[in-house]
Amino acid sequence: MTLLVPHRFRGPTTSGNGGYTAGVLAAHLGAGVGAVTVTLRLPPPLETPMVVEPDAANDGVTPHGVTLRLGDDLVAEATRAPAADLVTVPPVGPEEAAEASRTYAGLRRHPFPECFVCGTARGEDAMGLRPGRIDHGRTACVWAVAPDLAGRPELAWAALDCPGGWAAPIEGRPMVLGRITAEVPGTTRPGERCVVMGQLLATEGRKSFTATTLYGEDGRLVGRARSTWIAVPTTADGTVA
Repeated sequence: MTLLVPHRFRGPTTSGNGGYTAGVLAAHLGAGVGAVTVTLRLPPPLETPMVVEPDAANDGVTPHGVTLRLGDDLVAEATRAPAADLVTVPPVGPEEAAEASRTYAGLRRHPFPECFVCGTARGEDAMGLRPGRIDHGRTACVWAVAPDLAGRPELAWAALDCPGGWAAPIEGRPMVLGRITAEVPGTTRPGERCVVMGQLLATEGRKSFTATTLYGEDGRLVGRARSTWIAVPTTADGTVA
């Protein structure tokens, strides 16, 4: 099996968005798998076929985990995970979430402006999330689901990515996704305005730990995640090295 990240779904300019890549890899564990932990070992390259290798479970059929490799390099790995480790971030209403987007820090300074999920240099081919802070350590935004993105679990994983980073916050300390545990029990619908919540849980050295939750327009739970972010080196002007 192979996996290729199209250029459209980039996070940094030259690599795949972490949440999207994790969601695509998690799908290789099968439908209805529940919570999955994906660890990103290297930046996922764009437009490059990578090999997905399953690990056989006890029954020899159902994969318990999969790895993503480019030649001899381990790019990412995914394993089943307990959903009990996940935190659900309480929602705010769509109006409050939309108002929070007016304060989105990425509008002033963004370490990855071409990001498919939250980039400010992207047009209608991207998700357009603008996670603004509603109080200390929490973000909220609205995702207006385009028809071609609706009903796709990997896009729910993408939505569960960046709002956590901006809760950390990412603009003063650029970070990349290192690990994400997510479950997506629901599905999105074309044209609906979903609410995405982010929350900072803790920091430890270069690591920040966040939770995110995706709600449908009617308040139903679509997905939730817990993530580990890794601070990356920057140049003297604060841009990513």
